[in-house]
Amino acid sequence: MTLDLLLAFVAFGFVTAVTPGPNNVMLLASGVNFGFFRSVPHILGTAVGMVVMIASVGVGLGGLIQAYPVLYDVLRWVGAAYLLYLAWRIARSGAPKAASTGGRPLGFLGAAAFQWVNPKSWVMVVGAVTAYVPLDGYFRNLLLVAAVFGVVAAPSVGVWAAFGTALRRFLEAPGRVRAFNLAMALLLVLSLYPILTEGLGGG
Repeated sequence: MTLDLLLAFVAFGFVTAVTPGPNNVMLLASGVNFGFFRSVPHILGTAVGMVVMIASVGVGLGGLIQAYPVLYDVLRWVGAAYLLYLAWRIARSGAPKAASTGGRPLGFLGAAAFQWVNPKSWVMVVGAVTAYVPLDGYFRNLLLVAAVFGVVAAPSVGVWAAFGTALRRFLEAPGRVRAFNLAMALLLVLSLYPILTEGLGGG
């Protein structure tokens, strides 16, 4: 992989990881409700999950899904159901002080597993593998792309948890945090729109 291609991929990884999506909405809410340090396993799980996903798609899972499109449909609808569950959990979260002693943030394994049912993750992974992994030295380049994406993704998504943590003081009032959590839950539900419309359209 040339340096120019690597730098282009770093830019791709940063932009796709830092822009709004289910992962970042959840991390923003986690920062508000649990603080940054309790959200670190969620941050790391997101990054490592993406690394594993890129490697898996690169070595053949993508071909399997192309051969059996129903697998993607199953993942898409499982993801939709899980996002609704997560939206429900966020909507029911209490004030930050209460959450810090009560509820639990999404853990490392949960965040890593979530990438497999996150539609945005599939778009990012397929784009990374098809556009930035040269065929010459394919497997070496695939591992490099996966590792670089993990390094770029962790701080990119972590910014959202940090921003949520910064909002904790403002949102300590129960009415404010309730409104915030409901808004975050609504954003997660709205992120289902592309999945549902694609499914209804037969795509």
